Amino acid sequence: MSDSLTIKAPAKINLSLDVTGRRENGYHDLRMIMQTIDLYDELTIRKTADPGIHFSMNKELPDRIPPEKNLVWKAAALLQERCHITDGLDIYLEKNIPAAAGLAGGSSDCAATLLGVNELCELGLTLGELCDIGVSLGADVPFCLQKGTMLSEGIGEILTRLPDLSPLWALLIKPDISVSTGYVYTHLKLDEITDRPDTEHLIDCIRRHDDASLARRLSNVLETVTIPEYPVLEELKQFLKDNGAIGSLMSGSGPTTYGLYQDEILARMALKKAQERYPDYDIILCRTRLPEA
Repeated sequence: MSDSLTIKAPAKINLSLDVTGRRENGYHDLRMIMQTIDLYDELTIRKTADPGIHFSMNKELPDRIPPEKNLVWKAAALLQERCHITDGLDIYLEKNIPAAAGLAGGSSDCAATLLGVNELCELGLTLGELCDIGVSLGADVPFCLQKGTMLSEGIGEILTRLPDLSPLWALLIKPDISVSTGYVYTHLKLDEITDRPDTEHLIDCIRRHDDASLARRLSNVLETVTIPEYPVLEELKQFLKDNGAIGSLMSGSGPTTYGLYQDEILARMALKKAQERYPDYDIILCRTRLPEA
């Protein structure tokens, strides 16, 4: 067995996001369809003789949290404690997914750490056991462990696998703003939401590979909070539609907005226009599929 491995941590987008209620503990009940995309961070994990965890990355995150507060460090430390790992771990994160963007980059890094340490240290934990550990670290972690196209319910831990989505092109635009997930959920007015995702219809579209109908019905109730706070997101949605997208939506609590494309040429033309119009934004063209190994 090698003393090191490298593992990819792909981002996700929401095809839908509905909030169906709020629990007494403050958590919200969700019903959403999530989709893996082939934009990914990359983690290299190495066993060392020195005990403990050494964590580093190629760039500093906007919130500048200390290493021990990062989900990668927390995941590795939790496995070390639970599974009595005596080796030290050196973890290097190559960060490509924009941070605090609604793309589950942190959760995916966490999931990749759980998978990587499990394999590297030969812990023998099942995917189900890793999901039970992962949900204690973040609601999106179980999805990021399993990947693909999924209906996510509860706080995000109840997952139902759906048929694979067609490999559409996805153009992501993340403005140079930060959105607090806590702020969005705190200010969400559930009793005032009138336009909710038709989740069953979207699932039917996925099953029938009716990409055009799916794209027209993309829906995220969190837009009712984030877009009034940051009107540029509505502008970005319209820009994407005006430039060939068959549908556009804000992912998660934002601020990343994406457009779906069936045609690669149109997608690349839109990419060029977006780069010219929004030179200070993160603009990434990817596909709705798992990253190649």
